[in-house]
Amino acid sequence: MRLVCDEGVDRQIVERLRAGEHEVVYIAEVAQGAADEEVLRRAAQEKALLLTTDKDFGELVFRQQRSPHGVVLLHLAGLSQERKAAAVATVLARYGHELEMAFAVIQPGIVRIRPLRHGD
Repeated sequence: MRLVCDEGVDRQIVERLRAGEHEVVYIAEVAQGAADEEVLRRAAQEKALLLTTDKDFGELVFRQQRSPHGVVLLHLAGLSQERKAAAVATVLARYGHELEMAFAVIQPGIVRIRPLRHGD
């Protein structure tokens, strides 16, 4: 799966996903400090799922009707780095293509997926 990880995503998550043979672009490595709009545009251009910890992407997607390939918001505070990485890898393996063209939220023990219906 093609993924763009915003710079707020823990490096251990990125490394775990790369080890799982996902194609991952990590904004912290390639465009540190990039604006949210730029990160969202890059993910859409690459037809990649965007992983982020930044709630502002909800504003861009729902209120401003920006059309990403899909966004996964990570709310995993309180978990160890290892458990965060395992949770994200498990959700991607389990829900895979359901996450495309959707806005999903991952919390400990909870996954919510809302299909995106706006724009092309």
